[in-house]
Amino acid sequence: MRPLPGTLLFACSYNRVRSPMAKALMTRLHGGRLFVESCGLRPADAAEHDPFMLQVMDEIGIDLSSHRPKVFADLEDGSYDLVISLTPEAQHAAVELARNASTELLYWQTHDPTLVEGRRDQVLEAYRRTRDALDAQIRAHFGPPSTFGG
Repeated sequence: MRPLPGTLLFACSYNRVRSPMAKALMTRLHGGRLFVESCGLRPADAAEHDPFMLQVMDEIGIDLSSHRPKVFADLEDGSYDLVISLTPEAQHAAVELARNASTELLYWQTHDPTLVEGRRDQVLEAYRRTRDALDAQIRAHFGPPSTFGG
């Protein structure tokens, strides 16, 4: 486990599924102790939410219905202590973002559940696996949530 950065950015392709999930999970576990943001490479329709992502996050008590996709250019501050890319393309953009900064870069290969086809229950299971894999990766990397006095 490593100490928490002061600022953390999760990046993926469209900021519709994986990076919002990661941001929400990290915020739930450690949100009061750092600033967490997420973005994507290409703009997604801000009015269009991924219903499967919303459902699997709601299952664990996280409401992402107010999430609005962002791209790197939308970020107010391009300076982050750590950028975790969830797609190879986002990793390339993160390298550019961090070119003149002391930003640590990590790449976490993360399955894209939007590629799964089949019955609704099969698709939802793919989204749950991605959600749970991100949660496990965050916990393994940053440790369990801290509690008051603990």
